[in-house]
Amino acid sequence: MTNELLQDLEWRGLVYQQTDAEGLKALLDKEQVTLYCGVDPTADSMHIGHLLPLLTLRRFQEYGHKPIVLIGGGTGMIGDPSGRTDERVLQTESQVEDNVRGIGAQMDKIFNFSGEGAAQLVNNKDWLSQISLIDFLRDYGKHVGVNYMLGKDSVQSRLEKGISYTEFTYMILQAIDFGHLNREFNCKVQIGGSDQWGNITSGIELMRRMYGQTEAFGFTIPLVTKADGKKFGKSESGTVWLDAEKTSPYELYQFWINTSDEDVIKFLKYFTFLDKAEIEQLEASKNEAPHKREAQKALAENVVSFIHGQAALDDAIRISEALFSGNLKALSSQELREGFKDVPQAAVDHDTTNIVDFIVEAGISSSKRQAREDVSNGAIYINGERQQDLKYEITDEDKIDNEFTIVRRGKKKYFMVKYQ
Repeated sequence: MTNELLQDLEWRGLVYQQTDAEGLKALLDKEQVTLYCGVDPTADSMHIGHLLPLLTLRRFQEYGHKPIVLIGGGTGMIGDPSGRTDERVLQTESQVEDNVRGIGAQMDKIFNFSGEGAAQLVNNKDWLSQISLIDFLRDYGKHVGVNYMLGKDSVQSRLEKGISYTEFTYMILQAIDFGHLNREFNCKVQIGGSDQWGNITSGIELMRRMYGQTEAFGFTIPLVTKADGKKFGKSESGTVWLDAEKTSPYELYQFWINTSDEDVIKFLKYFTFLDKAEIEQLEASKNEAPHKREAQKALAENVVSFIHGQAALDDAIRISEALFSGNLKALSSQELREGFKDVPQAAVDHDTTNIVDFIVEAGISSSKRQAREDVSNGAIYINGERQQDLKYEITDEDKIDNEFTIVRRGKKKYFMVKYQ
């Protein structure tokens, strides 16, 4: 089983760095291993950039190993300098506690915390808050050399612009976490993104110095990159969150459905639990019939159902199909808001009712002459219905929630027109 797990991780491209590859393989062969991955509560929701290490941890659980999911209620008060070029703004204790609750609820969707083989959820504030400054300096700081810390990328990259002593000590706090979990729960492996390599190895080094512990391993996952060089995890609306209130299931579905052909197979391997045969079949479909976008649909469906459930996925597909067909009448006002969140927005006066004046004032047509031509040629749709009558009047029935009207010009150009 261990060989299958490691082979699967390699095939998926999830192995970036290991502190001792042969030692980890031998450990996984001989016992059920407890391993952990941590998330700092920098917001009240995780975003999709958090997913890959957690899904990798879940893969270990699928093969019978025991995951510990750590939420950094303590380290979140300090801030990880890894991957940042400037100092974080410190959050208040109440903000961090709210964020811990929000992220904890999301972890329930990713891991099974009850029954056989259950994962365990912990908060490092429980032990870090018990360490006094004197204890921190004597019991831990004494074992960590400043030269050793200065050699870590997370610190090196910040030396020119400056790094506070607060963030400088972050790696010691995370090192304490690994030692605590090792002694309390026999946790022997830490998983993280590639930017966590310095923090992970610091934990192993601290355990070696403090406890003589050598059976501890680090495992990192590669940074997620896109073929076009753009940053992964951003849409036109900004960060793609796991909270349905911040990024709706429809928006999450659209994010994945718009994955490029160059990226889709890699992302299927990363973000879904489809097996090798299923993904290879989708790859063949992508190569032979890319216009069907079956790989993108499988990616979107699997991620959305995993995070938000089948009902939310069904709604996302229904909204997508209605928008694609132009059948806007099938959607609620809220669904229309979601579906047209990123289209150009315009504003007109409530008193502007003639269709020609309306689309000129909204900037949809450049002049009255062009507007008359667009209407006469059948290029203008009001809430999904073609309007070719130059005398057509915009009425209250066209004003959704008395707030906006969806106008389409041509085949694909949509506008959300609001009233002032």
